[in-house]
Amino acid sequence: MFYIDETRYRGRPAEKRSEQEEAIYDRLDALSIAYDRVDHDAANTMEDCLLIEKTLGGKICKNLFLCNRQETDYYLLLMPGEKPFKTKYLSAQLGCARLSFANEGHMAELLHTIPGSVSALELLFDTERRVRLIIDRELLEEETVSGHPGFSTTTVKLSREDLLRYVSSVGHEPTYVELPRETATV
Repeated sequence: MFYIDETRYRGRPAEKRSEQEEAIYDRLDALSIAYDRVDHDAANTMEDCLLIEKTLGGKICKNLFLCNRQETDYYLLLMPGEKPFKTKYLSAQLGCARLSFANEGHMAELLHTIPGSVSALELLFDTERRVRLIIDRELLEEETVSGHPGFSTTTVKLSREDLLRYVSSVGHEPTYVELPRETATV
């Protein structure tokens, strides 16, 4: 059974967390970015994320870590959580060969996190700027964006503008795409 602390906290936790999580909080604090936070068991399913959304009071975005076939180009895609992902639409807009999910070794090396925990907050660790940030324009319709600060046992919610300011501060300017919502044809 998935456990979530139903308390919504403001700012960083009082107790010490992982080095990665602390570094993310340090950057958010240095930028004077306000954020709400909830703690929970590892969020491994969309059902878990729906419980987090209810407690946090904002939608969680889908964060996909992708690469090209040669595993030389890396992409972090942010899109609405409930929206289906079809690689062909993204590949066409980026002008690259078909993309696939990057392996966990590359995720650990470039973003210092593990599968199921990646978010734009981990771009802090991509100091060589090897990961290209891609944002589906539909996500910009939301006032807030949520993600995990290091690992999927905590979720933070911050304003859309503050997220964009954060990623800019760590040297990543987003590329915007428009991914369609496929509808069934009769």
